[in-house]
Amino acid sequence: MMGHAGMAATVIRYLRNTGTPTAVDPHPRPELRAVADDERAPVGAGEFRAVLGHFASGVTVITAPAAEGEEGPAGFACQSFASLSLDPPLVTFMVARTSTTWPRIARAGVFCVNILGARQGELCRSFAVSGADKFAGVSHAPAPVTGSPQLADVPAWIDCRIHAVHTGGDHLIVVGRVEALGAAGEGDPLLFHQGRFGRFTA
Repeated sequence: MMGHAGMAATVIRYLRNTGTPTAVDPHPRPELRAVADDERAPVGAGEFRAVLGHFASGVTVITAPAAEGEEGPAGFACQSFASLSLDPPLVTFMVARTSTTWPRIARAGVFCVNILGARQGELCRSFAVSGADKFAGVSHAPAPVTGSPQLADVPAWIDCRIHAVHTGGDHLIVVGRVEALGAAGEGDPLLFHQGRFGRFTA
């Protein structure tokens, strides 16, 4: 099985071979390694999750069309999404190295960020389940540039091509170049805070 660093390198080679621009890092990369079995992590996993859970975030579903040889589209629920750059227009999301959906998105080379609304908690849960047919009963249409699934009734969507992939501990940092985007207008966002869904109140 290909290692996670090897997977990231393979994606970068693919992007370069297809002419997609990739990020250039002019600075030496800092040392980044996992905690060894005989070492104590500086913070415990439970404490880390509990403290970081105080940061409320929006919720998205990242989707991609079926790559060649695959039967259907790919998608997963994602909280770790953010805008990154205005010029050029870039966004980023983080995905666990253990994700079984990420390799399919990497092969597609494109993705759509579907920003979920306050009443779409169940939709989020359906895309958070591993191994299920996540698109069963879910209405969607091709995004205008990449053809990635644009989910029905989402407040906003962002159509992207993979621009760069970086390693970040047990996650990968995916940077997308925005090709198209749109918003449906007013609508409260779906929020996630301390393990629960909520909604914005001014």
